[in-house]
Amino acid sequence: MSNVKTRAQIAREFGISRKTLYNWLKAEKLPIKGRLLSPKQQKDIYEKFGAPGGAPPKGWRA
Repeated sequence: MSNVKTRAQIAREFGISRKTLYNWLKAEKLPIKGRLLSPKQQKDIYEKFGAPGGAPPKGWRA
C-alpha cells in the first residue's frame, strides 16, 4: 500500500487545500471516493488537472 496517497497529500502537491481539491473533483465529476487514493485514482487526477507544480488548470483558482 505504499503507493496510495491521501487527499491531503494530493492537495499539498498542487499547493491547494483539501476543500479546493474536493471542489475540483466535484466540478469535474471525477468519481473518487474515500480518503485514500489508489495509483489509478491519482493518475486520473493528474491527467485531468496536470502535473503538480505546473500551471493551474485553465479557468481554475486555487
